[in-house]
Amino acid sequence: MVKHNEKQILPHKETVEVVNLGDEIEKKEVKIGACITTKTKRDLVELLQEFKDVFAWSYQDMPGLSTDIVVHRLPIKEECKPVQQKLRRMRLDVLLKIKEEVKKQFDAGFLQVVKYSEWVANIVPVPKKDGKVRICVDYRDLNKASPKDNFSLPHIDTLVDNTAGYSLFSFMDGFSGYNQIKMHPEDMNKTIFVTMWGTFCYKVMPFGLKNAGATYQRAMVTLFHDMMHKEIEVYVDDMIAKSRTEE
Repeated sequence: MVKHNEKQILPHKETVEVVNLGDEIEKKEVKIGACITTKTKRDLVELLQEFKDVFAWSYQDMPGLSTDIVVHRLPIKEECKPVQQKLRRMRLDVLLKIKEEVKKQFDAGFLQVVKYSEWVANIVPVPKKDGKVRICVDYRDLNKASPKDNFSLPHIDTLVDNTAGYSLFSFMDGFSGYNQIKMHPEDMNKTIFVTMWGTFCYKVMPFGLKNAGATYQRAMVTLFHDMMHKEIEVYVDDMIAKSRTEE
């Protein structure tokens, strides 16, 4: 929500004041090239305030998608046997950052402790710009044993063609989108990863699984099938709402 007093075209990059729902103001650097009016900004703030209960502001706010709509399964090819990766050595500073992220996900209800396991994978820490690490799991062995889900993703050129004739676009990105889909209870133990503090499995769909993108796209098609290619376009967890006029 960009705060300005008059209608103007913002340059490609500018530091502007952003108003959050608590009426606080903070500086943000944004990339934007659209025409923004005071009325549009006021309407957006009012819309967010009116429907703030449907927006996720933290992991704890996410109820997740109903299992009646979608659930992620992990079928295994009959000829494939479980693989248990050995715990890898890492530097102490990296281990402490991993512990912090694991605790955050555990507190959010994404993980549960597992004592006995067949499939075991290692964490692959990916550095972030803020100095923290992103937790990725080495699911290569599991992915090799899983058959491919052939649910197709949209063609990019089709999505681009479908935007012709529209003047305004609202770009939306799912907040921790994959983690809003539950794992099937029978398949949770296949997502196990090992740490210095124990072994954990995912109760929600994690990144790195072979068919995670297909499962997410299938869920979006189920939810928005009557709106896709009309009011919105969806590519996995990226969505565009299309408008012919500002009103």
